Amino acid sequence: MYCKISQLGLLYNKYCEKGCISMVKNLNKSTILRLARYLRVLQKLKSLGFVKVFSNNLGDAIGVTPAVVRKDFSIINIPGNKRGGYNIDTLIELLSNVLGKNQPHEIIIVGCGRIGSALMEYKEFAKEGIHIAAGFDIDPSKVEPKGGIPILDVKEMPAFIKEQKITVGVIAVPDTAATQVMEQMVSAGIQGILNFAPVELKGNYKGCLIHNVNLGLEIENLFYLVKLADRLAEPFELV
Repeated sequence: MYCKISQLGLLYNKYCEKGCISMVKNLNKSTILRLARYLRVLQKLKSLGFVKVFSNNLGDAIGVTPAVVRKDFSIINIPGNKRGGYNIDTLIELLSNVLGKNQPHEIIIVGCGRIGSALMEYKEFAKEGIHIAAGFDIDPSKVEPKGGIPILDVKEMPAFIKEQKITVGVIAVPDTAATQVMEQMVSAGIQGILNFAPVELKGNYKGCLIHNVNLGLEIENLFYLVKLADRLAEPFELV
């Protein structure tokens, strides 16, 4: 076993003292997603008994070059170590801190139809440290306050958000209700929204970060890319 009191371990202490806000500001969405994927790979390697990992291992696992791995780590002040590799425990600790994985993440889901219900039943959320505090719906037949995940009347949502200090919410309502739900969420204190409604919501409404997930559009895009790949694979003649 390798000692955690290493260069990275000492760096972690210094890192925590200063905080990670300035570093996080330098991270774009693509980098954050890669960091999250590195973390998943590291957790898997740890479960298999590995103690150290190299940048080429992480790169191969998520489909990027070792140089990209080292660059991503340099943004959050993790020094490169080509010969000795990285201590997996320390990397997990550092990345968890940057990604906020060391704190419980509570979310709410508004709209408990098919998409909302599927999200509420998704078991992997717990493994990622995500806890669904409650679901909300306008349909009285779906309200179930004493369920495993309580489903409450949507009228109770603003007070619940304030009382439980919820900062992230999911919208899974029809397109006609999405804007109203978004406004109610933001007014109650929500700072981030994942929107599954089939309508594009404004990306930064009153300082709230909004990520739109249009499943139909995503599938359409896949069909386009598949057709494009087929056309590029066809032989052609220069005229």
